[in-house]
Amino acid sequence: QVHLVESGGGLVQAGGSLRLSCAASGGTISPYAMGWFRQAPGKEREFVAGIGLMTAMTDYSDSVKGRFSISRDNAKNTVYLQMNSLKPEDTAVYFCNRDLNIARLRIVAQFPDWGQGTQVTVSS
Repeated sequence: QVHLVESGGGLVQAGGSLRLSCAASGGTISPYAMGWFRQAPGKEREFVAGIGLMTAMTDYSDSVKGRFSISRDNAKNTVYLQMNSLKPEDTAVYFCNRDLNIARLRIVAQFPDWGQGTQVTVSS
């Protein structure tokens, strides 16, 4: 069973950058499309970004397109989310998860399990 642990969150001013990491243990991420998600206070968890088995295949929500970049390093069993030009509305707990199909990453309700996530707070 693949266990995912998110890290890299913190407090940053608007316009700043952060790089999140999602490290896998107990198995390999290689067969999976990987995704980043977030949940802001009082809101439902939402899809942020996804990356397919082939790193050229990526998908982004409209709210982060052009500012965030997802990447993966299968040798390190890790997925990253580079977040630039951060806005206060990006404040949320960020999570990662996996699926065999990149398109299905947008179906947030399908995932039975989530990790602890990492808190990102953007001050204005």
